Amino acid sequence: MSIKTKIAALALATLAVTGSIVSTTSSAEAKQPGWVWSVGAGIATAAVVGSAIAANNDPYYYGYHRCGWVAQYNAFGQYVGRVRSCY
Repeated sequence: MSIKTKIAALALATLAVTGSIVSTTSSAEAKQPGWVWSVGAGIATAAVVGSAIAANNDPYYYGYHRCGWVAQYNAFGQYVGRVRSCY
């Protein structure tokens, strides 16, 4: 797992634990939804950020891919520079 995925998983777990603690310690009262909208917006934001992180990572079909720098040559065989290649 990448560090971004670990952070996203930790944030989601923290949000779930906080939500369960708040829901079990508060009494049921009919009142205006003040902070409820903030929690809903936080969950929606976490879903959007988590989706963006998941979409940003390259898929790995047969295990993890390896990346390295390889030399790049032009049509005449002259060295032009290095390029990052993942396989």
